[in-house]
Amino acid sequence: MKIFNKKINPSPLGILSFKQPIDRTAIFLMLILSVLIGLLLLSGDRTAPRVREFSWENKQIGARDTGFLLTFFRPMNHSSVEENLTLEPPLPGKFSWAGRRMAYTLKDPAPYGVTYTLKLAKATDKYFGADNKYQGTPMQPFSSSFRTRDRAFAYIGVQGETESRLMLVNLSSGDSKPIPLTPKDLVVTDFKPYPESDRILFSATDRSIARTRGTLNQELFTVTTGLNPQSPGEDSQQKQPAGRIDKLLDSKDYQNLKFDLSADGKIILIQRVNRSNPSDFSPWILEEKLPPRPLENQQGGDFMIRPDSKSVVMSQKQGLAIVPLKPETDPVEFLPKYEQVLAMARDNSAAAYVKYNSDFTRSLFILDNQGAEQEILRIPGSIIAVYFDPRKDKDNQFQRLYCLLAQRLQTESYKEQPFIAAIDLKKDGIRLTGTIKPLLILPNQLDTQISLSPDGLALIFDQSVTSAKPSAADSPRNSGGQSIATGRLWVLPLLEISADGSPAKVQPEELPLAGYHPRWLP
Repeated sequence: MKIFNKKINPSPLGILSFKQPIDRTAIFLMLILSVLIGLLLLSGDRTAPRVREFSWENKQIGARDTGFLLTFFRPMNHSSVEENLTLEPPLPGKFSWAGRRMAYTLKDPAPYGVTYTLKLAKATDKYFGADNKYQGTPMQPFSSSFRTRDRAFAYIGVQGETESRLMLVNLSSGDSKPIPLTPKDLVVTDFKPYPESDRILFSATDRSIARTRGTLNQELFTVTTGLNPQSPGEDSQQKQPAGRIDKLLDSKDYQNLKFDLSADGKIILIQRVNRSNPSDFSPWILEEKLPPRPLENQQGGDFMIRPDSKSVVMSQKQGLAIVPLKPETDPVEFLPKYEQVLAMARDNSAAAYVKYNSDFTRSLFILDNQGAEQEILRIPGSIIAVYFDPRKDKDNQFQRLYCLLAQRLQTESYKEQPFIAAIDLKKDGIRLTGTIKPLLILPNQLDTQISLSPDGLALIFDQSVTSAKPSAADSPRNSGGQSIATGRLWVLPLLEISADGSPAKVQPEELPLAGYHPRWLP
């Protein structure tokens, strides 16, 4: 047998053969590209950094919007951003960071009716983790604007075409002429704005019924205001014209009395009396797209829904009780020391309660959410209304209350002198003290109602004149049932009230409107 040996020559195209010029050129280019890629990876992306998202861009913010977010495409040098970010007009606040996201929290609510511009330029990104603003790449200049909500309020008219109608005034518009929201055939008795200011909840009676049977047949409605704030975090809504009315609750089987609206606008609590059984007297819960239902095992009197929208403070025989709106969630908590709740802080951190003393004085207590209580004021007279100033001090503590008080006069007959006052709060260790500062005396105006603007910069109040003559059953009436002949509306600016103990120098401005029961929109 022959064995044939065959010599095999290496292929000219083998992987170890680089004799062809094109092979050497390709290898050379691959090496150059590898070096360039390595240098690029080591040096990082040197394109200019920029803002990815601004949470308030082209939005209308309200007092509940306490801060905005800026999100960047890459990690930024914190100090370079903080030193170069400007807001025009200025809005004091503080910075905080989480990765590529920067938060700016306002110190105070932004004044309403103002357009703001945010600008950021010359800030740099992080370079090799250094914290020196001159080592990073300068960012693309960024500019954006946002606006606070319109400064607007609603009231009930008392004369002519506006009598007993719900009226809206937008002080931020070019024309501040009052706009009627309800028709002439409805007699409005009370109202509460929704948190987005796009609607108002109100109670009213058909005028033809009110003329013969009074206003105890009031039904519950909502009406659109024509305002559409486009709040941050909310989907854009189509603007609704002012004056579109929807009925929520009739009065066929039950009388509808006092009502309250939760801070989130999702729950209505209303006191109802069964027409066929007057002993059936209890608060009912009305939620969107659900039938009304009674609040279980409760027959309380006056009430106020807490800012958490989960519970309600209700007056009972034992004093006050904090009752959950869903009984299965929390137990009832009793506050036997107090007879009345007048105000709650927007963040649910504190509440103002009234205690009736045995010496015929009344005390104002502040009770925080940790259970600590402190008497702030004791007065021989009445404590009618209280508001927490939304502006806080550097330690995030409330620094002022605005109150409507009535001082008992030393006369033969019992008589009280109402006045508006500021109470400056000061914490001395764990003790909270209050210094009262009268702002305005209101002679013979016990039925005055006040409302604090959501930015804390102005109070609005009414001065109504009652009529001693018999009047129609559908005429405007105060809380005591007296007929209102006319009413004046006033705005009291609060910008000039100092916290250093000096006398307050504020002057009210009368509005050219005839009405009563004014309320600022949120």
